[in-house]
Amino acid sequence: MELRPLGNSGLRISRLGLGTMTWGRDTDEHEAADQLRTFLDHGGNFIDTAALYGDGDSERTLAGFIETLVPREELVIATKAGITVESGDRRVNNSRLNLIADLDKSLARLGVDYIDLWQVHAWDPEVPLEETLSAIDYAVNSGKVRYAGVSNFAGWQLARAATIQNPAFGKAPILAIQNEYSLLNRRAEAEVIPAAAALGCGFLAWSPLGRGILTGKYRSGVPSDSRGASPHFSNFVAPYLDSRSRTIVDSVCVAADGLGFSPIEVALSWVRDAPGVTSVIVGARTGAQLRGILTVEEVELPSQVRSALDDISLA
Repeated sequence: MELRPLGNSGLRISRLGLGTMTWGRDTDEHEAADQLRTFLDHGGNFIDTAALYGDGDSERTLAGFIETLVPREELVIATKAGITVESGDRRVNNSRLNLIADLDKSLARLGVDYIDLWQVHAWDPEVPLEETLSAIDYAVNSGKVRYAGVSNFAGWQLARAATIQNPAFGKAPILAIQNEYSLLNRRAEAEVIPAAAALGCGFLAWSPLGRGILTGKYRSGVPSDSRGASPHFSNFVAPYLDSRSRTIVDSVCVAADGLGFSPIEVALSWVRDAPGVTSVIVGARTGAQLRGILTVEEVELPSQVRSALDDISLA
């Protein structure tokens, strides 16, 4: 698998990243181990998790495989901090106190001495950005974190954070931003991806399959074993069960039939090879599902097909 540089850094990560949001909840330890082995066998090294995922269970599950299944130094581990769930409601808290506490808990759950890429999970309008960024400086300067980034920031928010964190002034630079990006959601193209390129930040795409809709499995309804039917993810999937999305999915399926590919391969390769994208984070519930996704490594879309999908998804 191709390794790409993460922004203006010497860190190289696989162009597909393994997402672990379901680990420890919808994906048990056996299936998670199968996924990790499969991903490593395909040349991947970038593993994405977060303190939020499964209330820490994703990180705990990954910890069970470090050294027993793969040496620590062969993994690029990315995690996120700043979102908690209180009484069933998500709350962003980017205070220095909370972020550093989240970092220490992540290190303990993962059983590692450092995080390769530590990301502020979301923008917090209630906390001064300078305070949030001071936690990044602490994390990097203490050796607990090697590289820092942000997630789900708007273009102007990324620009402000990266400007404050200018390494010329001894600050720990912002080297990555992770945002949603797919044929169903191209908002990142307006400001975030151009800002990332101008600021020397890598762009990491989450939910490249449109929260699962671009697999085509929702064309006839919501399958009982899908995320759309899961109590954890039904509200996450629902926004893309609309007529606009159906039109785009139908076009992806037509392209897939004509090329002899699967809809997953078409939709995922479109994101992977889009301008400005460093890595695409893919997730699966089972090892078998992941193997079906990783066949995209053998796929490259013809320019005419890419152009047609561009037009349809922007209509």
